[in-house]
Amino acid sequence: MKEMDSSNKAVVTDKPHAVCIPFPSQSHIKAMLKLSKLLHHKGFHITFVNTEFNHQRFLQSRGPNSLDGLSDFQFETIPDGLSPSNLNATQDIHFLCDSIMKNFLAPFSDLLVKLNGATSKNPPVTCIISDGFMPFTITTAQELGIPIVMFFTISACSLMGFMQIPSLKDKGIIPLKDESYFTNGYLDRVIDWIPDRRSKKSS
Repeated sequence: MKEMDSSNKAVVTDKPHAVCIPFPSQSHIKAMLKLSKLLHHKGFHITFVNTEFNHQRFLQSRGPNSLDGLSDFQFETIPDGLSPSNLNATQDIHFLCDSIMKNFLAPFSDLLVKLNGATSKNPPVTCIISDGFMPFTITTAQELGIPIVMFFTISACSLMGFMQIPSLKDKGIIPLKDESYFTNGYLDRVIDWIPDRRSKKSS
């Protein structure tokens, strides 16, 4: 199916359009990019969302035209609050996560509105594929009524571990009380109540 926009240009509307947004660190970006390429191969229109910081790093390392993309595989950016002069900004996980929670929601929502706008030449966004460590995307999806899939790039075993963090806190196992817990044998404590992960040391 095709529709005509205000400039009388045909706009394809029947191709599924996935907006893919990775956590802004190298391994997460690579995994999301691989998934995006597979979906594109299966007929999806892809919008891949990088942070401005990582976008510039790609351009610097691979050339000014490296992210031009295709007509149906495009790259967009959102501001991230990271200083371009700090080349290791994405290595500070605490700072990066804090920046994500403070700075990403509004720009990402604005981008989705733009992609679905009346003047957009893209198919309407049919789904968001978000890194599991980017929870603000759920808010955007709910506000705009767009289906969302949370994609975890870590192993299933690691994901199970992350899901137990609330229980570990409730039981007083974490956080560690002080630095002595690194050397006093506490990390050898066996945790045997996590489903399908019996007799695991707390480390």
